[in-house]
Amino acid sequence: MSDIETPVTVRITVDGQPVDARPGELVIDAAERAGVYIPRFCYHPRMKPVGMCRMCLVEIDAGRGAALQPSCMIPVSPDMTVVTDSERTRKAQEGVLEFLLINHPLDCPVCDKGGECPLQDQTVAYGPGESRFVEEKRHYEKPIPISGLVQLDRERCILCDRCTRFAKDVAGDPLIHFQGRGSSTEVNTFPDEPFSSYFSGNTVQICPVGALTASSYRFRARPWDLEETSSTCRTCSVGCSVTVQSSRNEVLRQNGVDNDAVNWGWLCDRGRFDMESGRSDVRLTDPLVGGTTARWSDALGAAVAAIRATIEAHGPSSVALLGGARLTNEAAYAWARLAKGVIGTDDVDCQLGDGLPADLVLGLPRATIADACTPKGTIVLVGPDVKEELPVLYLRLRHAVVEDGATLVELGHGRTGLSRYAARTSYAHPGGDLVERARLVAKDLDESGPITVVFGRTSLAEDPAVLAEVAAIFLAKGARFLPALRRGNVFGALDAGLAPGLLPGRRLLDDAGPATAVWGSTPAAIGRDATAILTAAAAGEVKVLLLVGADPVADGPDRALAETALERATVIAVDTFLTESGTRADVVLPAAGPSEVDGTVTNLEGRVQRVNRKVTPPGTARPDWMIAVELADRLGVEFPQDPDALLAELGAVADGYADVASALDRNPDGVLVTGACPLPATPTARRAPAPSGSTLRLVLTDSLYDAATQTAQSPSLAPLAPGTVARLNPADASALRVEAGTVVSLASARGAVDLPVVVDDGVPAGAVAVAANQPDCQVNRLLDATWPVTDVRLEVRR
Repeated sequence: MSDIETPVTVRITVDGQPVDARPGELVIDAAERAGVYIPRFCYHPRMKPVGMCRMCLVEIDAGRGAALQPSCMIPVSPDMTVVTDSERTRKAQEGVLEFLLINHPLDCPVCDKGGECPLQDQTVAYGPGESRFVEEKRHYEKPIPISGLVQLDRERCILCDRCTRFAKDVAGDPLIHFQGRGSSTEVNTFPDEPFSSYFSGNTVQICPVGALTASSYRFRARPWDLEETSSTCRTCSVGCSVTVQSSRNEVLRQNGVDNDAVNWGWLCDRGRFDMESGRSDVRLTDPLVGGTTARWSDALGAAVAAIRATIEAHGPSSVALLGGARLTNEAAYAWARLAKGVIGTDDVDCQLGDGLPADLVLGLPRATIADACTPKGTIVLVGPDVKEELPVLYLRLRHAVVEDGATLVELGHGRTGLSRYAARTSYAHPGGDLVERARLVAKDLDESGPITVVFGRTSLAEDPAVLAEVAAIFLAKGARFLPALRRGNVFGALDAGLAPGLLPGRRLLDDAGPATAVWGSTPAAIGRDATAILTAAAAGEVKVLLLVGADPVADGPDRALAETALERATVIAVDTFLTESGTRADVVLPAAGPSEVDGTVTNLEGRVQRVNRKVTPPGTARPDWMIAVELADRLGVEFPQDPDALLAELGAVADGYADVASALDRNPDGVLVTGACPLPATPTARRAPAPSGSTLRLVLTDSLYDAATQTAQSPSLAPLAPGTVARLNPADASALRVEAGTVVSLASARGAVDLPVVVDDGVPAGAVAVAANQPDCQVNRLLDATWPVTDVRLEVRR
């Protein structure tokens, strides 16, 4: 071990003032922390510096005399002297700007970047004031749609390399490149290779000029027309920090905010652009009773009458609630208290049969995103394709492996977006093989560093109890777990008690003291999960079914069961749109959307963050929490009357949330909620029958773009849903004598669908992989949610 210790700080001088910099810190960052801004175009703090634009030239003396050097490329050294305001520096910056403006069009009045453009601002602050060039500027066809979401104006590009670096180095999607040479160099895509990255919108946000613009925002507003608030994205459970920008009570844009703990400023395109659904013409604006527009008093009265009559005739267990994973924590708590403390039912589930048992999720030792991305640590991915379901988590994990030396081991039912970065991949055959492969993987793990298991459903067509056995194997290795459940605020809903057998604060039903003290009573017996609730409704045992932001018909794993359940029960739906399940409801109550409510959410690592209202809901739509409060009031129980009061009451019954409001005021990037419920005994998964030689085992997975309500109602995103195909291993395709593009029938004991074939060596032999909830096919007709696996027979359509 060296006797020389690394210094805590490095003393440098910037413009005559002493500055304590961090060892290895770049001059441009050290100066900015000291309050001295050095202009730049190509530099971005979350990407490797390249020194392309030369705008950050300053005089640096590291002991061998002052020289103009790019401050984005030079790390600090002891006794370094930096001068940012000398005559040499000023002339260099003027020269850089003059050359950039030779061909840059002077179209600021019509450019979407005008008013927030670094080139515009820095020309005013650092430029020469006038140009010596009178020659004709170059012209290109404009704009070029390089994808369905992004437009390219080549005339404006200053070749800063931000977009190309992001695509290659951050997203791993090198689909946009420099082309040409010399003065003909330009950024573009290659023919027939559009910029079809899930993260393309980030290049629009980081572009320092108006070369890349979002199709959905072009010519919609000027920056000075926009009002802005900070918030949290609820499209998935990562919980990315965003700014929500609106004009004339319409949300027009969402941008990423650099939250060091979560998203580093990046967003996926679904999270960035699905705000379009908020201004859809088909939003629910008024209550419906029997399919007819009604007043709120009449709709609430009908809902309460149905609930009260059912309780009196059949008891509290004849009422059940599904959904809540799209709500704020405050709304989830209000609905949990309504169901468990007022109605008296524990038949409550915020998951729709596509998640994991709540006590397993909350009982395993929780890791943070930072834990998973620890340099030199080991990441075991057991679950979904995080690029499809949790895209920004994919960016963080990819960075940990590619840049920080973490080791990735992948265990699942097929190739994912992270497979090419994995040190080891193990593709299991659905139906029990996953457990055996997990034992082999765990045996070979390097236990010298931290082990984090990213943990979720590997297939929606397989019994999730298999994953409980897998978790027990890695738990014995001292691993921590980062649960990969996709629904927006599913972890906040679980913390609020929207799961059978759970009360707020990750307490089991037999630990009801705090809840009983506030609520007065709690359910006497553990209730049913989503599949059991729907089964009971189909059998006539559940008489009233509350759907809170849930669409079990289209978005659940068992369509036939959901359809039968909704036909037999009285359905009360609370939603922003009239979904397939909503069309079957007896009472429909219109709810406010994501940018229309205040509150908090909890992400997959247990981090609580704020969401802030930016616009008002359309028509008479109301926040979800308010609907629960009004139903409780009509049932004779008074609830807190605003989100802050609901959060305070949640804190009274859930220890982890006790001081969360004040903690968020001090820590706007979020507050980790700790604590765990007792880990249940590891269940034994139902063993699947041995596969027949004439059948294939179904692997059902989610995609980023699908028929989810907000995605389908966002004009920019709806066309991006890839559609449904049957992906087969080449060996199975050869044995079955089918080729790519052949239309085949997949038939189970439940139903059949016709799909084109794609041959994919990333699918295990003996399996067929299909995407769920696509707009062109109802694949969930193949499933019975009670089966341990789903076997399908494949026949070529003639």
